[in-house]
Amino acid sequence: MLYLSFGGPEGHEEVRPFLENVTRGRNVPPERLDEVAEHYHHFGGVSPINRLNREIMSSLEGELAERGLNLPVYFGNRNWHPMVEDTVERMAADGVRRALVFATSAWGGYSGCRQYHEDIARARSAVGEQRAPELVKLRQFYDHPLFVAANADAVTRAYAALPEDVRAQARLVFTAHSVPLSAEERSGADGRPQWYSRQVQEAARLVAEAVGVTGYDLVWQSRSGPPSVPWLEPDICDHLEQLPTRGVPAVVTSPVGFVSDHLEVVWDLDNEAAEKADELGLGFARAETAGTDPRYARMIAELVSEHVEDQRVRKLSPLVTAGCGVNGELCVPQGCC
Repeated sequence: MLYLSFGGPEGHEEVRPFLENVTRGRNVPPERLDEVAEHYHHFGGVSPINRLNREIMSSLEGELAERGLNLPVYFGNRNWHPMVEDTVERMAADGVRRALVFATSAWGGYSGCRQYHEDIARARSAVGEQRAPELVKLRQFYDHPLFVAANADAVTRAYAALPEDVRAQARLVFTAHSVPLSAEERSGADGRPQWYSRQVQEAARLVAEAVGVTGYDLVWQSRSGPPSVPWLEPDICDHLEQLPTRGVPAVVTSPVGFVSDHLEVVWDLDNEAAEKADELGLGFARAETAGTDPRYARMIAELVSEHVEDQRVRKLSPLVTAGCGVNGELCVPQGCC
């Protein structure tokens, strides 16, 4: 099995090369890279994403073993070491002929799904079609019951962390990574646009329903690129500025769009959003991401079982199931997001 993720630096000297990998071909100005690099240097040049992924992989191996699926779990990244091309080379050398691929994104859209198909195709091409194992990408999982439950319990704990006198009036605000509006206009797996944002909206609805909250907001964070290019809005900090005018005394933020507490979560929410809330006099609590919950690894094992044991698909939303493809082929070739 291949655990495929985004990657992150693990030292000051790795930050700039990593960011150049991430932004290659996107015409991001050097001064923007310098600005983002400072976020990483603030944390010693280390993104927590690789460490968190290794912890999840360890839990996943235990979950698979309990199911009698003694599958080795290999680790590969898109943007930093271990690079997916090197990992697939190692898999080929180990004699792996077919493997399932879990991509650490719950969503459709280009960066959330299609680019992972491209990563798979690129890695197989680098190794050679004759030597490379067949790689089957697992489906999107934003509406899996275990993913929803892990996020819901994290929200409940965040509410409990607020002072009791503001807890009942706190506003629940979900966040996810913003994307350019041009990407949102592409057709999704069901042939309709806004595939990514509709999935995030559905996940937010499911989590809020599980918590028992009827009023909530969905906003965006971590946008990049030139200001002239429109992205999904509002930004989390802009949204926070509006809440006191509505009489909201406190906010619970749930980064439902992220699966682990990597740097964009800890910087954008634990630093920038938390500071903005303090400036506005808002109580602030941030829910944990799902990857820290044991049910996350259990969910991945269930996704594996759908293929290995023909286990039924468990999902909570009415949106179509998508994201599964073989050797980088798209799940909906004529209308992929």
